[in-house]
Amino acid sequence: ASYEKMQNMELEPKKFFASVSSGEEKPFDFLRTLFEGVIAGGTAGVVVETALYPIDTIKTRLQAGQLSAARGGGQIVLKGLYSGLAGNLAGVLPASAMFVGVYEPTKQKLLKVFPENLSAVAHLTAGAIGGLAASLIRVPTEVVKQRMQTSQFASAPDAVRLIVSKEGFKGLYAGYGSFLLRDLPFDAIQFCLYEQLRIGYKLAAKRDLNDPENAMVGAFAGALTGAITTPLDVIKTRLMVQGSANQYKGIFDCVQTIVKEEGPPALLKGIGPRVLWIGIGGSIFFGVLESTKRYLAQRRPIHQDPYSKQD
Repeated sequence: ASYEKMQNMELEPKKFFASVSSGEEKPFDFLRTLFEGVIAGGTAGVVVETALYPIDTIKTRLQAGQLSAARGGGQIVLKGLYSGLAGNLAGVLPASAMFVGVYEPTKQKLLKVFPENLSAVAHLTAGAIGGLAASLIRVPTEVVKQRMQTSQFASAPDAVRLIVSKEGFKGLYAGYGSFLLRDLPFDAIQFCLYEQLRIGYKLAAKRDLNDPENAMVGAFAGALTGAITTPLDVIKTRLMVQGSANQYKGIFDCVQTIVKEEGPPALLKGIGPRVLWIGIGGSIFFGVLESTKRYLAQRRPIHQDPYSKQD
């Protein structure tokens, strides 16, 4: 009877993906996953944002109809392309930390709930939940960043102060609905693609991926997701940079106005810089994320399972 009991106990974990982390998850393990996610996410977010900020600025100016602002030569343009970076990093660090901090433990829990053949659903869901949590920080950061990139304000504190005084606190959440419309599918699709590609790669290679391989998978997942979600990004940019002018009444009005006045191709404005930015960004982000996670896992007490076994 005890042998049967043991067989039954063993049966269930085998049906689920990531069953290698045997036993009940202790609160300490959960907190460690959360902590490591926060550190790894924050590190990856800051590195990728600093490296690729100029491309993002050009993309924003293209979408906002300020192409000429990105042209010119010399020091002025280079300085202009980094407008709002410091203020943006102050938001990117906690937002990336919160995203991965929520995503990792949520992913681990969901992988234990869903059968192995539905691991993609776990990754999609965890990505959307992580994105929702991070949006509370991401949206005000994005609003301030894009207003500075389009030369509306000189500094982040000025931007926050003037937006709040002119538009109220809700001004910092301008385009929140369109942000979620773009970012929740984006986060869910990108992380799901990345995780599923890694699983396939691992099975084919019969080993863990190295940093260049993680970076390559991240680049592919990022570029593909970036292309798919470009129209949502254009809508979000237009709603966020309009300020108190209220040129658009909402998401649907924004789409109708853009298509009517500029034609359907306008919804793909900035697709080149966006795909380039997110492709390279995905490469850097996931490369840094995985190497940071591995570094933190190596510093764990010796009795704990390595991080890679929980993927």
